[in-house]
Amino acid sequence: MQPQLTVNEIFLSLQGESTWAGLPCVFVRLTACDLRCTYCDTTYAFTEGTRRSLSDVLDAALAFDCPLVEVTGGEPLLQPAALPLMTALCNAGRTVLLETSGAHDISRVDPRVHRIMDLKTPGSGESARNLWTNIDHLAARDEVKFVIGSREDYEWAREKVCRFALPQRVKSVLFSPVFGRIKPADIAAWILEDKLNVRFQLQLHKALWDPQRRGV
Repeated sequence: MQPQLTVNEIFLSLQGESTWAGLPCVFVRLTACDLRCTYCDTTYAFTEGTRRSLSDVLDAALAFDCPLVEVTGGEPLLQPAALPLMTALCNAGRTVLLETSGAHDISRVDPRVHRIMDLKTPGSGESARNLWTNIDHLAARDEVKFVIGSREDYEWAREKVCRFALPQRVKSVLFSPVFGRIKPADIAAWILEDKLNVRFQLQLHKALWDPQRRGV
């Protein structure tokens, strides 16, 4: 029997975050997440979804004829079939991004995939769920994201960046403000003051479209 996935949505948009921001990208959003971050903006993906075969999901993603594909959620790594899906997308010649919370083992992900791993700050309410052994599996093509909602979150993230020498491990370290909770300029000022080797980012899709809009 062919592997199955529960899919929330598949759509074409502009990549809104990471070093890939601004590029056309197909998003495969999988259903379910075992975290409940205080700032989550995709709570609809916790339970809403349709069961589809791996080949059906692959065909739907490839039909957009876009070279960049992101597998996201929810938490994609909760579904075992996400792993062969990403491999199939790579085999089809796509550049594949994985957006993952960092609470689940990333070591089995196809090495061709660019893993964008979110380390949960205290303000998320889920920092105890970070799987720290994942850091040993990070590679030069990967990115690490911190979503920051306060000065405490910033200082926590800064300490982890330095302790694990993240800028030397990965392609980019991303500091992103919690939308509507903190002034983005404050984070920018702290980064400059500390001369921190990280990339500040805003969620591009929330600037272009209604922040509550789906499928963008």
